[in-house]
Amino acid sequence: MTNASVSFAPAVSAPATPTLLPTGLRDALPPEAEHQAACVADLLRGFAAEGYERVEPPLVEFEDSLLADADTSVARQTFRLMDPVSQRMMGVRPDITIQVARIATSRLAHRPRPLRLAYAGDVLRVKGNQLQPQRQFTQVGVELIGAASVAADVEVIRCALDGLSRLGVAGLTVDLTVAALVPQLFDLYGLPTAQRATVRDALDRKDGAAAAEQAGPLADLLTGLLAATGPARAALMLLTSLDLPDAVQPLRRDLTEVAEALLHQVPQVGLTVDPIEGRGFEYHTGVGFTLFARQVRGELGRGGRYQAGVDPVEASTGVTLFMDAILPAVPVPAPRQRLFLPAGTPVDVGRSARADGWVTIAGLDPKEAAETSAKRLNCQAIYRDGQIVELKERA
Repeated sequence: MTNASVSFAPAVSAPATPTLLPTGLRDALPPEAEHQAACVADLLRGFAAEGYERVEPPLVEFEDSLLADADTSVARQTFRLMDPVSQRMMGVRPDITIQVARIATSRLAHRPRPLRLAYAGDVLRVKGNQLQPQRQFTQVGVELIGAASVAADVEVIRCALDGLSRLGVAGLTVDLTVAALVPQLFDLYGLPTAQRATVRDALDRKDGAAAAEQAGPLADLLTGLLAATGPARAALMLLTSLDLPDAVQPLRRDLTEVAEALLHQVPQVGLTVDPIEGRGFEYHTGVGFTLFARQVRGELGRGGRYQAGVDPVEASTGVTLFMDAILPAVPVPAPRQRLFLPAGTPVDVGRSARADGWVTIAGLDPKEAAETSAKRLNCQAIYRDGQIVELKERA
């Protein structure tokens, strides 16, 4: 008996779609990509003018250094991969703030404090969320390292607001919080661990009745803090009237002083106070803030005071701006005029035209009619017989 050879036809799979991208990732096309680059450059120029020097961390780091000082929420958002050279695990940064803090407390530990650093770059996260579905987006920000003061908090907030105003973002508002307040009250009043999550969830939903039901001796105080939420002037009056324990009064004082300074320095900006907001501020140790703009969905940025480094620990304040949320609120400039240069046009003609503000489009095919090429390439003018001639009919 012989063994018959049996062959199997390869499975036929559907052809891959070359333009299909993973969920949460997308291509930035003209003119959006250029618009974003110009906005980022404008923000960085403004930060540099106030003494913030740019750093540029790598996109990927070894996992143990990238996440050394990060909280668990950052770790959960980190893509991990194996470095084929060192055989060590690496992480793709989900946030640049933690990298800047590492640079400040290691490579730049010898620099005098306070240290002002700025950054811009893309981050990648495992998941998006309802308000920010993109998993890759551009962050721009500043970090003020080694200064624990209201003045530092106010400077960082004002720098961000000034930058957004320069871009033309209208209707800016700032929401101030102090995320450490509620956890410290839980500790001071000995709220059982089992109840803390329930109370925290109720506070996040602004459900005062549910929070009070579970908060025991903290009920009245938490109800008062919930009432002290809203436009800054009215909220501060209520907040200062509360009988807070001595241990947390410095937090209230800082929040009040930051709010009063902003009311004075940027009176055109809307200011609200929410002393119990904690979502997204888990690692902050002092005043935190979120930036919004009227008629814009989602946050434009957020920041606050935190501790950078481990030994020694440095009090710091920073802000991160989210360009994907900011761009829709920035007026798009009119496109620059395009000048077609027929094939063979002297190089100096193009240089002179670009110096005068034109975008020059060089013809590459001497056989194609120059005017036909100019219209096809959406040019508004053509160089002809030593002159720039406007095209009456545009493509």
